[in-house]
Amino acid sequence: MKGYRSIRDLRLALGKVTVILGANGCGKTNLYRALYILGAAARGRLARTIADEGGMPSALWAGARKKGVVRMAVDVRFDDFGYHLACGLPVLGTKGRFHLDPEVKEEELRFWQQGRPATLLERANATAWLRDADGARISYPITLRDSESVLAQIQDPQRFPVLANVRQEIASWRFYHHFRTDQDSPLRHPQVSIQTPVLSDGGGDLAAALQTIYEIGDGRALAEELVRAFPRAELSIVGEEARLAVALSMPGVLRPLQAPELSDGTLRYLCLLAALLSPRPPTFLALNEPETSLHPDLMLPLAHLVARAARSSQILITTHATALAEAIAHLTGSDPIRLTKVAGETREEKAAEPTDEEEDSP
Repeated sequence: MKGYRSIRDLRLALGKVTVILGANGCGKTNLYRALYILGAAARGRLARTIADEGGMPSALWAGARKKGVVRMAVDVRFDDFGYHLACGLPVLGTKGRFHLDPEVKEEELRFWQQGRPATLLERANATAWLRDADGARISYPITLRDSESVLAQIQDPQRFPVLANVRQEIASWRFYHHFRTDQDSPLRHPQVSIQTPVLSDGGGDLAAALQTIYEIGDGRALAEELVRAFPRAELSIVGEEARLAVALSMPGVLRPLQAPELSDGTLRYLCLLAALLSPRPPTFLALNEPETSLHPDLMLPLAHLVARAARSSQILITTHATALAEAIAHLTGSDPIRLTKVAGETREEKAAEPTDEEEDSP
């Protein structure tokens, strides 16, 4: 990631489980959002996503700059493929009232075979060329929308199968950042009954998602993880045939607690259960500060839940909860990546070099 808000230049290797640990304001959410922008680009929502966070000027590196081209860029490398997306400000006077829109300046897709890269897509501003299924180089004959990615605009899986596969892969990534729990939140009211194998990013279809796990997913895992978090609790999905809501029976309480009565932390944990135990696990799932509103006693159960989900998905978590990071490290063997901010720049905090005395100690 380069040139995005507090991230001037950051390269990270993501494991099966990656925990990004750091204090508030160190740039954890910027890292999460940079990956979210890639997913939005693949789904055709790059311009909207950038607009929602203040427009392209707000997305660019906020520190001191040298004269020259200003860009934000995100690169991702899979086992065999690499994808590069770079955006910048539009040319002054070319966007009318939409001068906050991003403008895609560069886009590239590469394939590695026996350690050697081959370019399959290259874009410069509004023009691009691609290699088709036969390996022939094709110049795309239509001018591209400069505020959206090639991934979203060229959808021809027969002619460009690799491009289609990469788009499908990145678009399938799941991101969970915030579950509303105020009294007007959809979580606290009955919602439409429809089979829901994937919890929405806001969690508004929680009851249907949990019922779907019971019916076509791993209901036993859901029951086990629920009891690990809330000993002797029992979850039930109640309501009319067309609408469903959650209810939770707790020891010592004579009746099930309905969704409006549940604490913010309990509701959010139920959302995490639905997200991480999805009957259709994604290849990649990111959680931004999942510990929000949770009691410290829930850090270990959450770590167990993450470890279980990592059997099927690659997981990225940003957090400032050291207890959660340490519990995940203990269960998965994945030590956290620690971020810090130096002179306004997000950096990876490197482990201190051992002293001579430490190196010589038995």
